[in-house]
Amino acid sequence: MKKFVNDRFSLLLSVGSLYVVLSFITRVILLMMSIKDVELNILNLLRTFFIGFVFDITIILAFMLLYMVYLLVFPKKWVGSWADKVFTYTYLGLVLIIIFFSLMAEFPFWDEFGVRFNFIAVDYLIYTYEVVSNINQSYPLPLIITVLLGLVAGTIFLFYKKGVFRKTFSGQLSFRYRLCYVLPLLIVSIGLLEGMKNKYADFTNNSVTNELGKNGAFSFITAFGSNELDYTMFYPTLNDKEVYAELKKNLLQQNQHYTSTQWDDINRKTVGQNETRPNIILIAIESFSGDFLKAFGNKDQLTPNYDKLAEQSIFFTNLYATGTRTVRGMEALTLCVPPTPGNSIVRRPDNEHIFSIASVLKQKNYQPYFIYGGDGYFDNMNTFFGGQGFDIVDRDRGNPLSDDIETHRYIISDDEVSFENAWGICDEDLYRQSIKYADKANRTGKPFFQFVMTTSNHKPYTFPDGKIDLPQGSRNAAVKYTDYALGKFIAEAQQKPWFKNTVFVIVADHCASSAGKWEINIGKHHIPAIIYNLPHQPQKINRLTSQIDIMPTLFGYLNWNYTTQLYGKDINQTKPGEERAFIGNYRTLGLLKDQLFTQIDDRKTVKQFLVSDKDLSLTEQKIQNKTLVKQTISYYQTASERFKNGKMKEK
Repeated sequence: MKKFVNDRFSLLLSVGSLYVVLSFITRVILLMMSIKDVELNILNLLRTFFIGFVFDITIILAFMLLYMVYLLVFPKKWVGSWADKVFTYTYLGLVLIIIFFSLMAEFPFWDEFGVRFNFIAVDYLIYTYEVVSNINQSYPLPLIITVLLGLVAGTIFLFYKKGVFRKTFSGQLSFRYRLCYVLPLLIVSIGLLEGMKNKYADFTNNSVTNELGKNGAFSFITAFGSNELDYTMFYPTLNDKEVYAELKKNLLQQNQHYTSTQWDDINRKTVGQNETRPNIILIAIESFSGDFLKAFGNKDQLTPNYDKLAEQSIFFTNLYATGTRTVRGMEALTLCVPPTPGNSIVRRPDNEHIFSIASVLKQKNYQPYFIYGGDGYFDNMNTFFGGQGFDIVDRDRGNPLSDDIETHRYIISDDEVSFENAWGICDEDLYRQSIKYADKANRTGKPFFQFVMTTSNHKPYTFPDGKIDLPQGSRNAAVKYTDYALGKFIAEAQQKPWFKNTVFVIVADHCASSAGKWEINIGKHHIPAIIYNLPHQPQKINRLTSQIDIMPTLFGYLNWNYTTQLYGKDINQTKPGEERAFIGNYRTLGLLKDQLFTQIDDRKTVKQFLVSDKDLSLTEQKIQNKTLVKQTISYYQTASERFKNGKMKEK
């Protein structure tokens, strides 16, 4: 073993040791960052750090796999030659850049999402313009690059001073000895890469504990190949006819009936009287948690305009977002389906011509618009909305719509923009686009529908100067500016001839954060929504409501007759006791009903928790309510099966 340390393999051992130590330090820092959310159980933490150590060994062996093969096959007579030095220094430099960059990147990612790298990080690699611009605007990029290169150079210098390179370039072992060292390492490397799975770290109900045990680079590689999860392979299932029977029993509103007796046909006829067809503007506000509102206890006066509108509106006080990303909010508001496992349907292929709110709107002769202040190419938004028949209004950065999408696209020109950051134009400029196209549509005499997606309440939290009394760059400031722009928009809309006949639905896409003590943190899905300017007395809806119910509830207020395949229900046509909310992330899914949260995951595990009235904390139940388990499976299994087999498509 003395030869192993002091010869040709000293660089391999040094890099491996450095990475394991740095990963341990990273894990400790992340633990400190989330100390309030972690379960302080010594045995669990020891297990977490042991699992983390195995993941760290796995990933550094993967990083150095090519170098191991190089050490094995490179002839000993050329050891120390210029070719040996060029390859070694180049490979070392690349590995160190990857190591330091991945470790540095973990901290802001953890700060924003509360997890190791996942499929969000994979998406970020695809949309380089938005992400690089966001990083540049949110962080001192020149300083980060300088620090990164400094760490690489400092490490190489340290290795040089410790004689690592001298040993590496002087050790001339025979092939037989090299094989004795490398072969076991290769076997262990391949075994760990094949055998280690991220799910091995998920041994508690505490998400922070589980995520600490993972390795960021390993999680990234795992996420790269698993954006979509096959429901029947990974989740608990029941017989198809059984789950559809359960679903159809729970989908039906009081004013609906099924149009077919086919066991898997969920088409329902919704009966209304005295229909009205006002213009509709649906505003999805980026990362707008319920916690920001005065009505839910916030004392910082961040949302005076929204608070005032809520007092004049139909105000949903017990509403929950289906997910933790914008594309999940879009999915919930347009497709009105539970969050199927993996990535949002917005991001998946073959998602055009799905039955959506656009299908209902077209029954009523509306032309829907999707208005976004960034490039709708990001997160596949344009393809998704265009595929449902929306006309697109966005910033064009050279990303055309697919030729097979039959829709119009309108570009927001530079002279219409007063302020712009990585994610798009400021909310004031965006709302001006809404008014512009409302004016245009109003001249046609047809009712119009707009889906307006804001971006100002997103890191780097920048907006036009001189608008509010808080400085740039903080979440609270961005929330206050977002509210300021909303108030200004409503005031300008009130001056328009179409205002009296326009209903505004103003809802969050998701909360500002989802990190916390449980796999799914119910309180971190609580969002506000209002329906403003209806000819209806202001009303608070305190009943449990899902984000997928917002638009069907609006259709109910408008007394529409329509045919639907949506999973969302009109809360006012839902019998007492049948209220429920769907909450999920990309691999854990759940149903909130009757103070119980039923959770299913990709290990075919079913858990049930009692939800505290006081703080929405969870207490796992030993005896499960089998009826709720069956309901939960029926919703998610059928939604996944319907998308996979094309049953969500318009007929």
